Amino acid sequence: MTTLNRPEDDDGHVCGIDAAMEVIGGKWKVLILWALHEHPHRRFGELRRLLPGVTEKVLTSHLRELEADGIVDRTAYEEVPPRVEYSLTKAGLRLNEALEPLAEWGRGRREATG
Repeated sequence: MTTLNRPEDDDGHVCGIDAAMEVIGGKWKVLILWALHEHPHRRFGELRRLLPGVTEKVLTSHLRELEADGIVDRTAYEEVPPRVEYSLTKAGLRLNEALEPLAEWGRGRREATG
């Protein structure tokens, strides 16, 4: 069993969960991933409508961070007016697969307490 009392790796992570949380930390990133899983190849405005309550600033920031982490792909089309679509990369799809058990747990908790 891995303990959290071990030295950090070269990136400053003490375990795999630590490394994963760096990518998905916060409420909105996981919801962005799920929205792109359920509705692939979405434009910014469509994503914003799928995530009630997210601000334009937060969505922009999180999409950039997810793109930098190789989780989300941003495709710009040379059209007038310009069109940009967001989708999950292979790493993003794998991350969503890893999050599915957590979603199951959350649904069960919601049913048990709700």
